[in-house]
Amino acid sequence: MKARTNLINQVRGLVKAQGARLKKCSTEAFANKVRAEIPEGLQEALLPLIEVIASLTERIKGFDKRIKELCDKEYSHTELLRQVKGVGVISALAFVLILEDPQRFDKSRSVGAYLGLTPGGKQSGEQDIKLRITKQGNEFLRKLLVQCSHYLLGPFGEDCDLKRYGQKLAASGGEGAKKRAVVAVARKLSVLLHHLWVTGLVYEPLYQHHKKTPQQDALKPAA
Repeated sequence: MKARTNLINQVRGLVKAQGARLKKCSTEAFANKVRAEIPEGLQEALLPLIEVIASLTERIKGFDKRIKELCDKEYSHTELLRQVKGVGVISALAFVLILEDPQRFDKSRSVGAYLGLTPGGKQSGEQDIKLRITKQGNEFLRKLLVQCSHYLLGPFGEDCDLKRYGQKLAASGGEGAKKRAVVAVARKLSVLLHHLWVTGLVYEPLYQHHKKTPQQDALKPAA
């Protein structure tokens, strides 16, 4: 996936250097979408790269299929986590395997701190200074959650409470607002995934938007 991302960035960069731009599209659809958009003068150099990207995409799809079969067969509870659009089989399986036992956390909100997604703090006199996230815990899972957060906040992420929350933070302005929004959404996502895992409830993307009373639960029981 890193190799594919690097190649896509290289193609976009070379096209941009020639004064053109490739339209936005998902990583999976990139090879098929941009073939016809490559400038004539760059086709000889870039079309072979497009074919490599297409080949990598097919191999990644194959691995995803095998991992999904593993999830369905041996880790069926990962389906609860995959209710959130943007959380794929790899992220769901990594979350389950790395946390191991959901009951080890008394509260779902503790998961964010366990994975190093909460800001550190430093008290100086009467001031409570907020620092960067602690980055404790498993780095791989933390990166996966951040990637999921990028997807949720991106053009292909569905309208949901998490996305609206992140957009509000990003729109607040200030230096690094967008980066803080991504991390904040990743932290909330970790809490949500643990809650889904523990409760087995059905995910409602816009519950916070639609809820009528504070007493309602954010999720409804599965049928």
